[in-house]
Amino acid sequence: MLKTPVLSRRAAISAAAISAASAWPGAARAAPLASPAAFRNICFLTPQSIEGPYYLDPQLVRAQIAEGRTGVPLRLDLHVIDGAACKPIERARVDIWHADARGIYSGYEGQGDKQDLSTVGQKFLRGTQFTDGEGAVRFETIYPGWYAGRATHIHFKVILDDRNVLTGQTYFPDAINEFIYGNVPAYADRLMPRAVVNSNDQFANFHDPNRLSFCGIKEERDCFAASLVLGVDPSAVAKADLPPRQGAVSGQPAVGRARLLIPGFNPN
Repeated sequence: MLKTPVLSRRAAISAAAISAASAWPGAARAAPLASPAAFRNICFLTPQSIEGPYYLDPQLVRAQIAEGRTGVPLRLDLHVIDGAACKPIERARVDIWHADARGIYSGYEGQGDKQDLSTVGQKFLRGTQFTDGEGAVRFETIYPGWYAGRATHIHFKVILDDRNVLTGQTYFPDAINEFIYGNVPAYADRLMPRAVVNSNDQFANFHDPNRLSFCGIKEERDCFAASLVLGVDPSAVAKADLPPRQGAVSGQPAVGRARLLIPGFNPN
């Protein structure tokens, strides 16, 4: 249904250190959404997750949300369906928000590796779209960076008739995360190693053990293209429990990271 991740150095390196505002030529903006027929006869509910501490409503209906933040261009296609009727939902409001290449959110104090940056008053990497007749929205942004304690993710909300019916997070393949963070300058040279990946992210494992919120992603000529189907209950009210408390995750030595990133890895 969704594409298996495809990675080449061409896409990531050619996009390195490019302002996302300048990385979307007219041809990319005009590209059609994925065929709606590919999402017929899909019946499931996307798992609820927590909103997190960095949501705000910038009241900006827009597809291009990067506001010039540097990073690898990413197109995100979301398709909202009624999880019971298997039909697309038109005019659903979809909000997304995520961190920039350095793990920084807009609109908040305490950002950055040293937690000493303020982005209060800024609105980068946030936006709202309303679904079309096929339940589809598209955002043009940059590949999200990471911050301490979390795997790579983008937050989303689905709102129907002013009621939040789904709050969730979509996750990205760690093979792509590792390559981008290790090779693209905008994401590199952090103060600490990335200790949390998909396999040990407490929120991913607690809220989404079946990986229904993990996006499909592929390489295109001038961006990565990610897609995800969001199955909602139109009568729901979004709510998610917190996972059980666990100890802090420290930086992983090479063998430990390999075990997290490569299923079945055994160096012996």
